[in-house]
Amino acid sequence: MNLEAFLLAPWHIQLHAVCALAAVAVGVVQFTAPKGTIPHRTVGYVWVVLMVTVAVTAIFIKTSGSFSWIHIFVPITLLGTVELAIRARRGMTARHRTLALVLFLAALLLPGAFTFMPGRLMHTVVFG
Repeated sequence: MNLEAFLLAPWHIQLHAVCALAAVAVGVVQFTAPKGTIPHRTVGYVWVVLMVTVAVTAIFIKTSGSFSWIHIFVPITLLGTVELAIRARRGMTARHRTLALVLFLAALLLPGAFTFMPGRLMHTVVFG
């Protein structure tokens, strides 16, 4: 493990990674905790803030000075979190649940898996 590589990374990359890891943890809590409660709603807001922070900070993470294909997850995440809130507010619980799972998998875990590819920061941090 090489935490020095993480600590030497720019602040926006550090914020991005910390918020992404927190969003994974909060997401797991959301999926396992009782639904329809005030804590579920409150933790849901926290998850949305984390996801928006992850998406916005991703805009500033560029390879070779330009956007890469992985940046497609930025608008997906931003639009998805808005739709997630709309579905919850309208009482569309089944659709809300489905979209929450899709966002968790497709906008958080899938891009997160790519950060562990050789040459990427998280690969360096975890595998040295």
